[in-house]
Parts: sequence; C-alpha cells; structure tokens
Amino acid sequence: MTQRWKNRPEGSNWGDFGPDDQIGRMNLITPEARLRGAREIREGHSFCLSLPLDYPGGNALFPLRREPVFHHEPRGDGHNFNYEMSQVSGCYCDVISDDAVTLFTQYSTQWDALAHVGMMFDADGDGVPEKVYYNGYRAGIDIVGPDDRADDLGAQALGIENLAVSGVQGRGVMADLEARWGRDRHLVGYDDLMSVLDEQGAEIEQGDFLCLYTGFADLILSMKKRPDGDVLAKSCPVLDGRDEKLLNWITDSGLVAICADNFAVEAYPARVPEGDSFPALPLHNLCLFKQGIHLGELWYFAELAEFLRAHKRSAFFLTAPPLRLPGSVGSPLTPVATV
Repeated sequence: MTQRWKNRPEGSNWGDFGPDDQIGRMNLITPEARLRGAREIREGHSFCLSLPLDYPGGNALFPLRREPVFHHEPRGDGHNFNYEMSQVSGCYCDVISDDAVTLFTQYSTQWDALAHVGMMFDADGDGVPEKVYYNGYRAGIDIVGPDDRADDLGAQALGIENLAVSGVQGRGVMADLEARWGRDRHLVGYDDLMSVLDEQGAEIEQGDFLCLYTGFADLILSMKKRPDGDVLAKSCPVLDGRDEKLLNWITDSGLVAICADNFAVEAYPARVPEGDSFPALPLHNLCLFKQGIHLGELWYFAELAEFLRAHKRSAFFLTAPPLRLPGSVGSPLTPVATV
C-alpha cells in the first residue's frame, strides 16, 4: 500500500477508499445498495440500454474513433466463415463461422475508465505539475502510452477491468430531461436538475446510478449512421459542467456513476469561466479525476423512459458491466434495466 501523493486536489476523495483504490465511488455499491436496486424489480420486464455499436456511424463526429470493422481468418481455400468443417463418409456436415473485430472502445455506448481523464497537478509537492490520474496514479508509470515506452502499454492501474470485477449492479434513477425540454438545447444546472427530480418524485441515494435521458441517442438513431454534427451540437438538454452548485451536489450526493444518452455527459465545449487555468471538461475533471465517479456515454433510454413515464416511476435495477479488458481506458457495454 503506497500513497502516491503529498497533495490531493481540492474537492477530491483521494485516499478515502484506501491508498491503492482503483474503483472510486463504486466502493459505495454495498450489498444493501444492490438489494435496494433489486427491490425496484416489480414486473420482470427488461430493457436494453445500448445503441447498436456501429452507431453513430462513420467518424465525422470522432476523427480519432472509428466504427467497428470485421475481419475473417483464412482457412483452407477460403475463410473461417461458412466453412464446411467436418467430413463423414465423404459428406461435409458441419458449417462454422468465426469472426474478429477492430473495436474502438469509446465509439458508441461506453463506460469511461478512471484512466480516461487526468490532469496536470502537483501531486508530489515539488512545485512542478505532472500528469496525474485518480488517486495519484501517474502517466508514464501507471498509465502507459506508446510515447512513454515500447512495452507494457495501457492502463496498468485504473483500467476498465477494475470496474468489471466490482460488480456493476444497483439502483438506477432516471432524470427525464427530455420530458421537460424535448429536443431543445438547454444547459442543465443544479436548479434545473433538482426541479426535474422533484417533479418526478425521484431521489438520489448513496450508491445510486444517475441516468440522464435527453433524447440525444434517439436523434442519433434517426440519422441512420449519417450523423449531422451541426444539428446535434444545437439539440437536446445537457448538463452544465461549469455550474459549481451542480458539481458540489454530485460530490455530496453519494451517486456512483452518471450515465447519459449523449456525448461526454456534459456540454462540450463548456462555458468559458474566469481565470487563466481551468479544465476543458469540468464534469469529467470532477468525476473521473477527483471523485472516482465513472461516466457512461451514448446509452439508449427511450423505451425505458416510456415505461417509467407510463408507470409514474423513476427507479429501476441496473446491470452494466464493461468488458473485462485489462489495460483499457474505456469499454463498450450492453446495459440492462430491469423493472
């Protein structure tokens, strides 16, 4: 057990779950928290909360992320796909198909690992900021890229596999922002969010997943894999990451993750604040870097939201494990809501 920092960022919880913690606020998903979530199962219906993983389509929106590409290994005179595998008395009986895929882990419905966003911060107290991630883990030592060295690449700490083994199940609570603002662009601060939750009779408790339905993923689907970036940038409500009251509430609420159906969860680019130094992604900075709160992006909530509206409910049981992929800074997933 090693404390990797002398200074911790203001407003952070570094060390509160132990000096070697790598799952942050997921530590608050206790057996009691899971049971509270399980009690939201009343009718046994389930909803898939993932987009098809080849959406949004193309890479005009994400120049550094690309949609999945399938590959097939050669076998015999062809490929290991529709391959006649076994032969009995001169008759081929079995046909087999295998495939592989190049998959950008944060292209579609995804979890951000705590290794996804760090900050320049003087954690060791020498007066010089260094690249640091949650709980003091270091770039180039714990989170290693090809510009750092040639081997042992990836997140040696804070990788997405830590979230996978934590058991990502609990009580999800939907804030139905689409019901209030429709497809209009609106920056949602603390007062707006509290108003929506109050109107729904919803309450966030320690260990809960806050799920934001904005209608953004529905708009993505309607574009049939030809997303219009200009339209998307002007559409749907989104959290205002510069709202200090909102950030303080997230810190104090005890929620373990924020899952949204839009890009980035927060408005990007964010409003420009006063001062010369500030994070470009203030909500990411608070959640991933300071508090160890995982973020889910581009989830699909439309069908679940319709059910919850019709039954005047806001809570459900959520199961949302990422891939157990050691070293990755994010992961696609297929979350399931059970009501």
